[in-house]
Amino acid sequence: MRRLILLLALLGMTNAALAIDQQKVLAAMQTIVMVRGYNETGGLSYGSGVVVGENKVMTNCHIFRSTKQPWVARGEDSYTIVSVQADRWHDLCLLTMQSLPFTPAQLAKGHELRRGQEVLSIGHSNGVPIPLTSAGVIKSTYHFEGGHIIRSSAPFRMGASGSGIFDIEGKLLGINTFKTPGKPAYFYSLPIEWLDNLEKLPVETAFPIVGKAFWEEDDDKKPFFMQMAIPEINQDWPKLAQVAQKWLEADPRNSDAWYELGAAQENLNKMDEAKSAYQQAVKLDASNTDALFRLGVIAQSVGDKATVHSVSLAIAIMDVNLAQEYGHLLGCEMEC
Repeated sequence: MRRLILLLALLGMTNAALAIDQQKVLAAMQTIVMVRGYNETGGLSYGSGVVVGENKVMTNCHIFRSTKQPWVARGEDSYTIVSVQADRWHDLCLLTMQSLPFTPAQLAKGHELRRGQEVLSIGHSNGVPIPLTSAGVIKSTYHFEGGHIIRSSAPFRMGASGSGIFDIEGKLLGINTFKTPGKPAYFYSLPIEWLDNLEKLPVETAFPIVGKAFWEEDDDKKPFFMQMAIPEINQDWPKLAQVAQKWLEADPRNSDAWYELGAAQENLNKMDEAKSAYQQAVKLDASNTDALFRLGVIAQSVGDKATVHSVSLAIAIMDVNLAQEYGHLLGCEMEC
């Protein structure tokens, strides 16, 4: 009963920011488990996991690099891991237990993702025994090797590796995995679509699980959506422009790459080039609200009221809340 009260209290805190379905999110919270194991020095390693099927838990492989006998836990109860299917490169492991008495999470589909979508990260941040919930929105998604990596503003911390990112109806969108260093930070979640291939991999029974993940590559070998993060956070606009140009050479039809180039050029006071880049970003992806926002800002700066209004209408069609944010940004709530 005490645990249920705490869960409801956490939901109540989150509800102040989002119009969530409390019962569905409570059900999502109950799919979260801890993954533990002793490392070679006798210390306790820990992470999180999400129940995704009968006796099945999905988590990150990197939490198993220093333990030979990990287990799954919920409160004072523990469950032996019988086997694992490991996709080391994508940093996803599917664990099999016996008699795991938890209902699996409801899985979402990649096409349900959209910019500005409200999300919840639920996991054992800092190793706390009860899963913590943080709210945010999807900032962007990046198509990568058959799935869509999610970047959101819903923070997670050490111990939440392998936890879940859910929509506000409690459907599992992905697995929280890595972040950029420092504050502010970008938070990334791996796509639930990768579960299909994970289930087809060979069954293993030996731990630890070792092997580099794609997000641990050297900086110049990381995906471009990761290479641009640090320059953008640090406001290193020449570097961001350089990364964006390389990204476009590799993928000239990538809306995010055009947006990043526009952001760099705008901050370098190359307004014509920035406007052109943002327009190309929207041409390739009409839902790129980041690019639409900046086009509206540029239009307002030159007194182009028609474009300011048309951008407002385009954003409102996708998300009324984003349209209100746009109006607030431009100071024209009643006229945009």
